[in-house]
Amino acid sequence: MPNDSQDVLARIDDEKESYLEELKEYLRIPSISTDPSHAQDVRSCCKFLVEKMNSAGLVVEQIETAGHPMVYAERLGVEGKPTILFYGHYDVQPPDPLEEWRNPPFEPTVEGDLLVARGATDDKGQSFAHLKAVAAMLAERGELPVNVKFLVEGEEESGGESIERFVREDAGEKLACDAVVVSDSSMYAPGQPSLLYGLKGLAYMEIRVDGPNRDLHSGTFGGAVANPANALGRILAGLTEAETGRILIPGFYDDVVDLEDWEREAFSGLGFEEEAYCEELGIAETFGEEGFTTLERAWARPTCDVNGLFGGYQGEGAKTVLPAWAGAKVSMRLVPKQDPKKIARLFADHVRNLAPRGVRVEVKDHHGAQAVLIDTKGPISEAAMAAQEDIWGKKPVRIREGGSIPIVGTFGEVLRRPILLMGFGLPDDRLHSPNEKFNISHFYNGIRTIVRTLDRVAESAG
Repeated sequence: MPNDSQDVLARIDDEKESYLEELKEYLRIPSISTDPSHAQDVRSCCKFLVEKMNSAGLVVEQIETAGHPMVYAERLGVEGKPTILFYGHYDVQPPDPLEEWRNPPFEPTVEGDLLVARGATDDKGQSFAHLKAVAAMLAERGELPVNVKFLVEGEEESGGESIERFVREDAGEKLACDAVVVSDSSMYAPGQPSLLYGLKGLAYMEIRVDGPNRDLHSGTFGGAVANPANALGRILAGLTEAETGRILIPGFYDDVVDLEDWEREAFSGLGFEEEAYCEELGIAETFGEEGFTTLERAWARPTCDVNGLFGGYQGEGAKTVLPAWAGAKVSMRLVPKQDPKKIARLFADHVRNLAPRGVRVEVKDHHGAQAVLIDTKGPISEAAMAAQEDIWGKKPVRIREGGSIPIVGTFGEVLRRPILLMGFGLPDDRLHSPNEKFNISHFYNGIRTIVRTLDRVAESAG
């Protein structure tokens, strides 16, 4: 079997445009897992994936859950070689606000090297690269150099409860492997391959403040009745220190582990350009916790951010109303050793202590995830990094990421195998925002990287 992968890479070059058309078809399905009105779309997306895996030559199983279905697939039988488990998710975030999209979010649009659509990078485009790599190898050679398994879920964007339960109940039987490959993250910069070794955890909360039993005239009742929107504003203002960005929840920092010296040195050596970062985001300057650089804050310090505000009059023009209630959604990104459940309790206690008289406050814990630090050493990790250099022409860098992939921590705990967080996206991909995109060249190179990784892993196993 060719050990330079040129046979399969040539096939990819010949067929890559058809891969892009398949990805567009995948992206047209509005698989919004958090919205019950799209439940059938999510199921249709699952069916699409099952059909593509079947046609690739994999043995496929659709796993029903209490929520949205998962897809499991495998191609085994390569004796004496490792087994690689590919993880991804086929569900996507809601596309709102729709008016900010240049084109309809579920009609993939090519803009030069960019493919613009909801789910393009998070995570349909990236995880579809896994499947197309395996499909290309099977089409060209009729066999694989290693054993492969796939687990693709439909609830990552809505809590991931079903896959969490499945992985723990499976306890490494069906999912037994030698390494897990996850492509649901970003490279450090265009053309700069990266291996991610740290993800933040998450505690996602909702606050609801109730006052009178109906909306009231703000002139007739203003000054006589506590305004829930005003009360909510005071509560939110009490979560962080305005000048320094430090989080004011008592006990919040108790378990935070400081960055090691080698990490701060490595981050500073990446050549991060603060001015270009601000320009791309359209901001005058960065802001955050004092004493840390922008990369350190984004990758390795905990945060507390309001994600949404609601209540009162939202329409055009004026309506003089004192709202009956107001609410906010708040996410806290956590670092290693911070327990999401503990942080959720501390948050709820703090919010209740901040609540002024005359209103009732409810705090809901939506979901959480543990932060993850991964050891990127070992033969499979080294093979993957060598494969990245083969394809991209640069040595990969080890980086952290501010986002969360809840199931990664569970994989680490249950499977106890190396996890390769090998993303092909970019920091400017606008995931979760209007005009989400995925660089088409990165899609193709992602496919090539997976092919080369599987060949390299097989070689390293002897």
